[in-house]
Amino acid sequence: QVQLVESGGGLVQAGGSLRLSCNASGSIFRINAMGWYRQAPGKQRELVASIKGGGSTNYADSVKGRFTISRDNAKNTVYLQMNSLKPEDTAVYYCAADRRYTPKPNDYWGQGTQVTVSS
Repeated sequence: QVQLVESGGGLVQAGGSLRLSCNASGSIFRINAMGWYRQAPGKQRELVASIKGGGSTNYADSVKGRFTISRDNAKNTVYLQMNSLKPEDTAVYYCAADRRYTPKPNDYWGQGTQVTVSS
C-alpha cells in the first residue's frame, strides 16, 4: 500500500502564493505518476497538475503559467507551487499517485488539504 500525506494548505489573499507538499510512504516503489487534484464545493474533482516518473508534466489550462508541479524522488515528495492565486482556486486539494505512466494518477489518494483564497 501507499500512503500520501499532504501539507501546506491555508488561507491566502488573492495574488498570493502557497506551496503544497505531499509525502509518500509505504510501497513507494510502486509509484510512477503523481499529481494534484482539487474539488470546490458543489463541483467535481478536477486534475490540476501531474508529473510522470520521467519528469514530464501536465497542467489544467486554468493554472498554466501560475502553478508548478515538481517532485523530489529522494524525499518521496511531490510539490505544487501556486502563485498568483485567485478566489476561484479555493478548493480542497488532493494528492494522488499511480503505478501507471499516466497523466491522470488515481490509484492512491491523500486526505486533502484546504486552500482558501480571499478576494
